[in-house]
Amino acid sequence: MADAPETQYAHSADGISLAFQVSGDGPLQLVFLNRVHPIDLLSDDPGFIRFRRRLGTFSRTVWFDDRGWGASEGDPKDSKPGGISDADLRAVLDAVGFDRPALVAEDSNGVRAIHFSATHPERVSALVLVNSYAHYVREADYPWGLPRESVDRVVDLVRETWGTPAALEIVAPDRLGDHQFRAWFARSVRFGSGPDQVADIVRACIEDDVRPLLPSISVPTLVLHREGNRFIQPGAGRYVAENIPDARFVVLPGNAHLFFVGDTDALADEIEEFLTGARSGTEGDVQTMTVLFTDIVASTEHQARVGARDWSRLADHHDALVRGALNRHRGHEVKTTGDGFLATFDATGRAVRCAAEIVLAAEDIGLDLRAGVHTGEVEVRGEDLGGLAVTIAKRVCDLAGPREVLVTRTVTDHVVGSGIVFDDQGERQLKGVPGNWNLFGVDLGHDANTGP
Repeated sequence: MADAPETQYAHSADGISLAFQVSGDGPLQLVFLNRVHPIDLLSDDPGFIRFRRRLGTFSRTVWFDDRGWGASEGDPKDSKPGGISDADLRAVLDAVGFDRPALVAEDSNGVRAIHFSATHPERVSALVLVNSYAHYVREADYPWGLPRESVDRVVDLVRETWGTPAALEIVAPDRLGDHQFRAWFARSVRFGSGPDQVADIVRACIEDDVRPLLPSISVPTLVLHREGNRFIQPGAGRYVAENIPDARFVVLPGNAHLFFVGDTDALADEIEEFLTGARSGTEGDVQTMTVLFTDIVASTEHQARVGARDWSRLADHHDALVRGALNRHRGHEVKTTGDGFLATFDATGRAVRCAAEIVLAAEDIGLDLRAGVHTGEVEVRGEDLGGLAVTIAKRVCDLAGPREVLVTRTVTDHVVGSGIVFDDQGERQLKGVPGNWNLFGVDLGHDANTGP
């Protein structure tokens, strides 16, 4: 996937290759310990991408596959707290030049992070645990986790259902009906490791016990847990926070155990505030832009009338003329939208003139086009755009008639004195957008390319 960071390799003390990625360009050093889902496949999930980008606004974040998982070599049974596991983590830190990063760990990797933070405090600046625990077998003085007599049954169930979406009922119940996500989840866990290896690891993770280390942790610690988590009970997280000196415990809304499912913005908010003292919000990379949507009117009917071959040639001409106009007016093509284009401009006048040129030029090749233009704040999401300004521009385009360019009041206010002539179309409602919007048509009979 184009949005995925490059996968690189660090080398452990015993020569094992460990796959890792680095994302973000913020000032902090951060390492995220996750298991099960290989780093190369996580970039296929939009929820993970959003969460990773958010961390990247305030940190350089390292993600890596544990020994024997995903693209990393070795035996996964060696990745236990302490020993080789600690050496592997140090090898990755050294490879990226991190001296004392914050450790963020989820699920069973919380046990590993607790051990590393307690035994190597000189390599850790802060500890954040997400939906994690210190032990997961019930004891006389510890009511959280599985009854000891249930461990064998749970391990057998993991072995039998590994590589299927069965676990989603517990780890991400709100995504059960998402067939694309179900298929991705099953493929992801299969690429992580095999059922027999996983069963052995699950047993070891359940029985790991780092409770005695909790009082010795000296780094600032944040424990986050989703209130409806059925896989790891919130009480297990609360126990960790209560036994680490000065640790903070925060319960988040939601029932997803998977960190990249559900409200990832709330999760990122807490991590950012804990590590930096402030929240930047969930806007991501927000910029003010002028957004242009174009659309071929009645394209399906036109295609049926001229036939597939002629339509293909006509569509090629259409694409070429739109891209030519964008190039002349310094527009940026974001993507095609079926029968049209989404583009952005850093100057509103150029966007309006480009839209007018496209609509007029399309007449010469026998196509009726319409266009909508709006100026506002846009969230940049990799190669795509989001935000209400994009929606408004699309709704304005949808309301335009054949050979018409419609714009919002915001656009006309930005081009006062430009020589572009507008026709007031009155107030209209835009589907899904609050309030009434005053729209204006561009006078295509006037030379829209005149003026400053």
